[in-house]
Amino acid sequence: MEYKVKWYQFTGHPDSDSCWSLSVGPDGRIYAAACCERKPGGTVKVVRYNEETDSLEYLFDLAEVVDDPPDSGRATQCKIHYSFVPSISDGILYMATHLSGPPIDLPVYSPWYFWHDERRCFRGSALVAFDTKRDEILWWDTLIPKEGCRCLLHDEGRGLLYALSYPRDHLFVYDIEKRRRRDLGRIGSINSQVLFMDSKHRIWTSSDYGRLIRYDPDRDRLESSPYVLPHNPLFQTGWHSVLYDAVASPDGSCIYAVTWIAHPRLMRIWPEEGEWGAVEDLGPVTQERDPTIPYDTFLDHCGGLTFAADGQLYFVASRWRDPVYNPMSEEHEDREGVVWRINPETLEREEVTTLKRPDAPAQYVSRGAVDHNGDLFFGHVGPSPVGLFKVEMPPDRKREGAHLPIRMWG
Repeated sequence: MEYKVKWYQFTGHPDSDSCWSLSVGPDGRIYAAACCERKPGGTVKVVRYNEETDSLEYLFDLAEVVDDPPDSGRATQCKIHYSFVPSISDGILYMATHLSGPPIDLPVYSPWYFWHDERRCFRGSALVAFDTKRDEILWWDTLIPKEGCRCLLHDEGRGLLYALSYPRDHLFVYDIEKRRRRDLGRIGSINSQVLFMDSKHRIWTSSDYGRLIRYDPDRDRLESSPYVLPHNPLFQTGWHSVLYDAVASPDGSCIYAVTWIAHPRLMRIWPEEGEWGAVEDLGPVTQERDPTIPYDTFLDHCGGLTFAADGQLYFVASRWRDPVYNPMSEEHEDREGVVWRINPETLEREEVTTLKRPDAPAQYVSRGAVDHNGDLFFGHVGPSPVGLFKVEMPPDRKREGAHLPIRMWG
């Protein structure tokens, strides 16, 4: 069965060096962030895939929208980091910016060093409400002063946005109607990369030491799990086993999540089972390796979790050439991004296809999504200019409205 893979480069933003956010909007179309976090004065542009022309549309430069010029001397509005969230009732796509891009006249930016420097300090995460029906910016606000938004979640039923801040790693809640934020407290030092919500409107994430963190809005408190998330006991303790990506099952009963650490693990979380839920360890998602040799998380990585119209879980995991553990044949690249499919009932794992860009390896995928037609899309991080992949699904694995139920977190 053929899965056609196509690469769409961000030629409209040649300086783009990362695509940290890719999501399906409330209109069923794919939105992506063409980020520029390494070049001084770099900014993020919001991109949409146009299925009629089979091309990318560059909707706006976010720095212009929020009146934060790239040559201001401050750290720039350089990226949207796991922070596209839809609003189904009114067709709005919310988005929030993150920091790291240096000022126009500096090679790097340190949020700690410049924290008290009014001239240099990042102005703050900009929250933007974009009307996908009219292609119009409705309003914007500062979500978190001085800090970036690492990830965002929308509780549409209660009209609330939740965000993790960087560098302080605090959980914030934002009332959309009142345009008012509240700091719910500090989690740790190492940000989790995702938030998710259960049917009781409780917000879940993870801490530095690999424990689940839960905010219960009815009790108004942050709580920590008594257990540590799955990790490799040969060379890990649970430290830095923070969540990287998470997606709800189609029926909403459980969450599939993967960690942001070397030799990442896939797990299934049942948040409403017992006092602290239940966590199933589904094992490592990348290849075996020598545990005495360090591997960075840009090489050893998994992301892009999404459910397709066939009810199967899809994600992208890295694969690399290793003379002992994975001596791949010559037709393979030294580093590859492999699209995998998992059957939720049997947990059988099957390789679907490989992502390939013509000019560089494609082992790192940030996020994945399914559009209303049922095709897969994946955001990529790599050499400039970056872009996104489309994986065209076979007809028997597609349906109209495949993006529903829609993911409510970035």
